[in-house]
Amino acid sequence: MTGSKSPAKRRGRPCKPRTLATSPHLDAFLDMLTAERGAAVNTRLAYERDLADLGRWLAQRSVALDAAGTEDLRAYLAVQSKDGAPRTVARRLSAMRQFYRFLLSEGRRAEDPASPLDSPRQGRPLPKILTEAEVGAMLSTAEARGGPEGPRLVALLEVLYATGLRVSELVGLPMTAIMRDGRGLLVRGKGGKERMVPLSDPALAALATYIPLRAHFIPPTGGEAAGHSPFLFPSRISAEGHLTRQRFAQLLKQLAIDAGIDPEKVSPHVLRHAFATHLLDHGADLRSVQKMLGHADIATTQIYTHVVTERLKKVMHDHHPLARRRVEEPSEG
Repeated sequence: MTGSKSPAKRRGRPCKPRTLATSPHLDAFLDMLTAERGAAVNTRLAYERDLADLGRWLAQRSVALDAAGTEDLRAYLAVQSKDGAPRTVARRLSAMRQFYRFLLSEGRRAEDPASPLDSPRQGRPLPKILTEAEVGAMLSTAEARGGPEGPRLVALLEVLYATGLRVSELVGLPMTAIMRDGRGLLVRGKGGKERMVPLSDPALAALATYIPLRAHFIPPTGGEAAGHSPFLFPSRISAEGHLTRQRFAQLLKQLAIDAGIDPEKVSPHVLRHAFATHLLDHGADLRSVQKMLGHADIATTQIYTHVVTERLKKVMHDHHPLARRRVEEPSEG
């Protein structure tokens, strides 16, 4: 019959399978990250996005994600290097390496196509920090605020600056994190690992002022749970039941503006950096700082020694008499 297409022709027409851009083993890999390595939800989502992007690019070349070879991956990274930042390319390469290493360990591949790939060269950006004076200005500004919000913000700042907690650790602290002697916190960090961090006297004083006002932030509910929350920093409106990372970041930005500090310089993570850098400035040893930050590898903590070194270089260049003398001496000739 003219004008119609026979089933035989439809069956014979080449087409790409719909699952080419993904992998039947991707979910298993992501589950492994969560179950065995304690990866956070955001980390899992980042790996999923990066591998999905790789899968879509490979599908355009009629290559399945599971079957990609080294040259396929190298070509993908070359495209990424033209359009993306070195840090982004490095993150995607890390996701590729872990995924294909997983396939190899599970017997799904005979070789690891990502192992021969070189990491992109990238500079090592030093973390942003605040000076001690800037932290002091923010604390003074927060102390001047009235109502329950002021003491809560002071407590958040003092605890963060005293401990260097990750923002997710800080806002999600349970009341039970306060140790029995009241001198420190027992924090559950990445991978479910617990660590003890001491609290400074100003942080203890700030908590003592805030905790009697904490009920103001507890959502009203009926029954036995009325007026109760397991969190140190509860929230009336948050679905998580505690102050969110995003809301705390907003509070810090506004506080910076009120204190006359560029809000672009301020974030919860910048205060974590300030904690570590100021400790090293005052003679703390790197191993102690590593433990308080919850870094698994001391190499991660060593970035702060570079910050201190760069600052010392600048101080020496700006203030040492011999450095000024070399600049001022006229050149011979």
